[in-house]
Amino acid sequence: MKGDRLYKRLHIWRLRHMSDTSLLLLLSVLVGVLSGCAAVLLKTVVHWGSVFMLRLSDNTSHWLMLLFPLVGITLTLLFVRYVLVHPIGHGIPNVLFAISRRGGKLPSRNMWGSMAASTLTVSFGGSVGLEAPIASTGSAIGSNVGRLFRLNPKQVRLLLGCGAAGAIAGIFKAPLAGMLFVVEVFLLDFTKTSAIPLLLSSISATTVAYFLMGNEVQFAFQVVETFELSQIPYYIVLGVFCALVSIYFLRITDRVEGWFARRRSTWMRALIGGVALGVLIYLFPPLYGEGYNSLSALLGGRFDDINWALPIIDGRMDKEILLLAVLLALILLKAVATATTIGSGGVGGTFGPSLVVGGVSGFFVATLSNYLGLPTQSTANFALVGMAAVMAGVMHAPLMATFLIAEITGGYALMAPLLISVAVTYLCVNPFEQHSIYARKLAAHGDLMTHDKDQSAWQLMDMHKLIENNFIIVRQGDTLRQLISAIEESRRNIFPVLDDEDHFLGVIHLDDVRHIIFRPELYDKRRVEELMHPLSEGDIVRIEDPLVEVVNKFRLDSSRYNLIVIDKDDNYIGFLSRANTFTAYRRFISESSDE
Repeated sequence: MKGDRLYKRLHIWRLRHMSDTSLLLLLSVLVGVLSGCAAVLLKTVVHWGSVFMLRLSDNTSHWLMLLFPLVGITLTLLFVRYVLVHPIGHGIPNVLFAISRRGGKLPSRNMWGSMAASTLTVSFGGSVGLEAPIASTGSAIGSNVGRLFRLNPKQVRLLLGCGAAGAIAGIFKAPLAGMLFVVEVFLLDFTKTSAIPLLLSSISATTVAYFLMGNEVQFAFQVVETFELSQIPYYIVLGVFCALVSIYFLRITDRVEGWFARRRSTWMRALIGGVALGVLIYLFPPLYGEGYNSLSALLGGRFDDINWALPIIDGRMDKEILLLAVLLALILLKAVATATTIGSGGVGGTFGPSLVVGGVSGFFVATLSNYLGLPTQSTANFALVGMAAVMAGVMHAPLMATFLIAEITGGYALMAPLLISVAVTYLCVNPFEQHSIYARKLAAHGDLMTHDKDQSAWQLMDMHKLIENNFIIVRQGDTLRQLISAIEESRRNIFPVLDDEDHFLGVIHLDDVRHIIFRPELYDKRRVEELMHPLSEGDIVRIEDPLVEVVNKFRLDSSRYNLIVIDKDDNYIGFLSRANTFTAYRRFISESSDE
């Protein structure tokens, strides 16, 4: 009780002494600090967890690698089922759905649930990234902080974005990349209202990461070899190759996850996925965990850390051929391992794997070019540019990918090749995959908010608030006399006809019965089912349909003034009118246009 009173007093003080803008700026800093702390905590715990498990395997038996993934996925499932109780959801897609459909509201359990679950998954070898769980955690922090201070939905969504920006910035110490991640992946508009809070959150998280970790970052490399104009054709080739890799990554993850989704038993999925992943990691250890260690080994010239991964290959094979074979295998298998981890019940994301696959792809192209006797290319530079290119293709975030690599390399020496390869990859991928790996399923169901102002408005508006239910209902079997009684009581000229179980059957318009309502001899002879006319599918919407479908139905037929709303069991709910719907839209646009 004392806590409630204190909270109310603080809220009243805030309303009297602090503007919404000042509060939002202050909270963006707070959210950035909390997100940065969460990012550092998760990365540190998983790092030492992975080190412990690998040392355990080295000191006892390498065969334990076969069991680690199964144990990790099982522990993750047990944690979600018995500790969280509620499903976590699919990371970034879950956040995108909250932005589009829930006014930015995320459960408070998401502030720690994703971190704990992904720790169990990745520490035991799950071949996924931690960036998505961290971004999801930061988003939940921003969402709950906004709701705690009773901000409106638009401000809550912005703080949600601040949390995600801070999380990404904290991992890589890359504030610009964190901001652009929110703009391109979360599809939040980058305006004067949102720019400063996002910037403050990203800088706050980056500062926290520097304070807690020093100069250590998730992945860092200093560019030594400079870019020359003669290399442009080779970076174009790299962009095309990365486009093919991106499409492969998107398609194979979709198919593998779809295959697991068709298995009804949760524990059967875990068993199959855990065993399959264990075999993959045993035969190919670079697939263990996020994969950044393998990429760092390549850039550092420590090829033995990669080559021993395929002991089944004859040791007399040419070393460069063997390296190319291992690189190609890593490109192809990382997507399979990532999808297997997620599909079987593990918690993690595809951000990290796409970076790793991109880095290996760039290294592969440069190594192959050098092996064929073409002008020597920098394997390190190609790896860095490949990271950005595949990320742009998989996540549809070309600017974020470009500036992420620029920031983690400590400068803009590779800006020209980054822009060339990223642009080529993105342009090649877009005709085949119009949405990012996070947004594909949401877009297919009409649940994705976009940068299109009209589309976003329809996504953010709540259909339930537009439904009118002040219509007099008549029942199947009612007589014309009962219908006339309803007409006398009603102020509307439409009368929905339902059966005894509230299933919608059709409607009666006042114009349909105007010619007989003054003929008393018919009052007890005619029944409503004789007078009603059933409606086509174009006149009906279901309560779960996105509002944009309602709008499209109004637009397709200018003479359609009302739509009937029913639930999944065909039970009547109410009506949506053209006038009300578009009036609400204009009001929504007016209220939100403060840029």
